[in-house]
Amino acid sequence: MNNQIAIYPGSFDPITNGHMDVIRRGLEIFDRVIIAVARNSEKNSLFTVQDRVDLINRLIDGNPRLEVDTFDGLLVDYVVSREARIILRGLRAVSDFEYEFQLTQMNHSISPQIETLFMMTSTRYGYLSSSIVKEVASLGGDISKFVPPQVAEELRKKFS
Repeated sequence: MNNQIAIYPGSFDPITNGHMDVIRRGLEIFDRVIIAVARNSEKNSLFTVQDRVDLINRLIDGNPRLEVDTFDGLLVDYVVSREARIILRGLRAVSDFEYEFQLTQMNHSISPQIETLFMMTSTRYGYLSSSIVKEVASLGGDISKFVPPQVAEELRKKFS
């Protein structure tokens, strides 16, 4: 491999065990994975962008093959600016695929040198989303098996 870098974009509001699974498995394929937190002003986020970056940095614990960054604007522009060629995307279900397929086709038409790798989430996380985690947490449910302990603690603080 010649220093393959993958960009794993998302809102990560909050990051879940499903996201962490894709990151871990991405490191089995790529030399480096850049976790790119989207600055999406259209989403009503629970955590600020900086809070999400800080939390993910705590989770990756200085792993030199992982980096957390932020981006806004076109993802393909960000990928090119980071001298990467691969977008890593996790898919939970067939319902995710149609939307992701459209994004991939658009990205490829804008920047043909950029490829997208779809990674199916592990079956134990197939139902998991940040939105569901936030809803369960807001209702006082136990989220400990859905998110890393640091994330569970931050969610408890938000909803207490």
